[in-house]
Amino acid sequence: MNFQMDETEQAVIESAEQVAREVIRPLAQHYDESESFCADSIKALGDLGFMGINLPQAYGGLGIGSLAMSCVVEAVAGACASTASALTAHFLATDSILLGGTEAQKQEWLPRAASGEWLGAFALTEPAAGSNPADMRCRGVREDGGWRLRGNKHYITNAKEAGFIVLYAKTDADAGHKGISAFLIPQGTHGITFSSPEKTMGLRGSTIYELALDCWLADSALLGVEGEGFNTAMAVLDRGRVEVAAMSLGIASAAMRCSLEWVRERQIGTKPLAAYQGTQWRLAEMHAQLECARMLTWKAAARRDSGQRFSLESATAKLVASECAGFITDAALQLHGGYGYIRDLPLERFVRDARILRIFEGTSEIQKMIISRGLLDGVK
Repeated sequence: MNFQMDETEQAVIESAEQVAREVIRPLAQHYDESESFCADSIKALGDLGFMGINLPQAYGGLGIGSLAMSCVVEAVAGACASTASALTAHFLATDSILLGGTEAQKQEWLPRAASGEWLGAFALTEPAAGSNPADMRCRGVREDGGWRLRGNKHYITNAKEAGFIVLYAKTDADAGHKGISAFLIPQGTHGITFSSPEKTMGLRGSTIYELALDCWLADSALLGVEGEGFNTAMAVLDRGRVEVAAMSLGIASAAMRCSLEWVRERQIGTKPLAAYQGTQWRLAEMHAQLECARMLTWKAAARRDSGQRFSLESATAKLVASECAGFITDAALQLHGGYGYIRDLPLERFVRDARILRIFEGTSEIQKMIISRGLLDGVK
C-alpha cells in the first residue's frame, strides 16, 4: 500500500482544508437550521475545481488519486456533512458516466460536471428496492425511436437541484439484474415530477427527493450499453463506499477535536474534565477507533488506485468508519453533558448527521454480506 501523495495532491488538500474552514464551516449551521440546499458551499467547491476530483484530467478533472480525494472529502465533511453528502452524490453520478458511458458521453457530460456548471444526481433507490436494486420497478421501454421511462425513485440526493440525473431502470423485466440499464436525464426533461424535500433527521442541507417519471428520452440518453446498468452501479457503489468512509472520518474527527478542546476547558470542581481517568479512557477509545477507521479507509483508497478489485476493502472501510462515526459523535456529546444536547454547539448536529452513514451506500448489514462473500470467495 502506498500512502504517499505528490505536491499537487498536497496542494489540493490544503486548498480544500482552507475553503472548508473559511467558507463551508461558517454556513453549516445555517443549512441545518433552515433546511436549505448547500448551494453556496457547492459553488465554492466548483470554483476550485473540486467537483471533478474523482475524474481524470482528460475529462476536466484534477486527476488526483483516491487517497487525496478521500482527504478532501474528509475536510469538507468535517466542516459541513451536508455539503459532503451533496458532493459525493455528484461523484456517484459522474462515476456512472466515467465507468459506464461511451467516449462521446464522457466528453459531452463530464467536463461540465467537473467545472461545477452541472451538479449530478444518482437515482438507483426506489420505495420497494433499496438494498436489492434487482427488485426495481422503474421501467424503460423502447418507444418512437427512443425510450419511455415510467416509475418512481426515492431518497435521491440533489435531484431537483441537479443539472442531470443518472437514472437506473429495468429495460428487460424478465432478466433480473442483467435487465438493468442506465439513462442520462438532463434538467428540465418533461414528465418528471419531484416531491417536496424529505424532512430528514440529519444532513438537512443536502436535500433528497422522491421522483415520479413518465418521460420520453432519445436513444442517446441510454448510458453505455443496454443491460450493463447493474454492473455500472455496483462498481460506482464500490467507489462511493470509500467516500462514505471518508465522510465518516470527517465528522468523527470534528467531534474528536471538539471533545479535546472541551475537556481541557471544562472545570469539574478544581480540575479540568481532562484530569479524570474516566475521561482519559474515553478519549483513548475514541482515538483508537478513529485511527483504525482511517487506516482502513486509506487502505481501500490505495487499493482503488492500484486498479485491482477493491469491493472487500471498500465495504470493510465503510462498515468500520460509519460505525466509528456513530460511536465517536455519541461519546463526544456525552463528554459535553447537557451542553452537547443544545443546538448552540455542533455536537448534536454531528450525531444526527452521522446516523445515516450506517445506512446509505448500503447498510452495515449489507456491508457484512459483501465482506463475508469476499472472504468465502477467497477461500475457494
